[in-house]
Amino acid sequence: MLDPTIVFDTSGPLESPLTDEALREVEARLGRKLPAAYVDLARRHNGGVLARDAHPSPGRTSWSANYVAVYTLAAIGRTASFSLCGELGNAFWIAEWGYPDIGIYIADCPSAGHDMIALDYRSPGEPTVVHVDQEWNYQVTVLAPDFETFLDGLVDETEFDEDS
Repeated sequence: MLDPTIVFDTSGPLESPLTDEALREVEARLGRKLPAAYVDLARRHNGGVLARDAHPSPGRTSWSANYVAVYTLAAIGRTASFSLCGELGNAFWIAEWGYPDIGIYIADCPSAGHDMIALDYRSPGEPTVVHVDQEWNYQVTVLAPDFETFLDGLVDETEFDEDS
């Protein structure tokens, strides 16, 4: 698992470190168990702006030919606006923006809501990490087989060719 000081920029977490009580409440509200790697990271740094802000994509998206830009990872909580159960959390993206109810929306992109990163629970086992592209009729693209692999795949956006 990556050190949170490598994953996040210096702006600090969105919420306080995760407690067992808050985790139980959030999972009950969401109706899903969160991946252990996400919980572990939240116990050390609970959401925030990502320092490494891009992830390779297996194909074109509305953002780029070969990657997606990733901005903020949602905190596991309910008090911060962009926490999983906050004002701009998972329920907001489904109810207000019409995103498909495939799992849990965990990260936003710099497109101001026109694409999101989600944990996709449609298959049994560990949820995959997907990019959901509102600009392309909510196209779902698998980015990683699990959350830990997703984190490991984050890179600086400057690693991608601007002309892609």
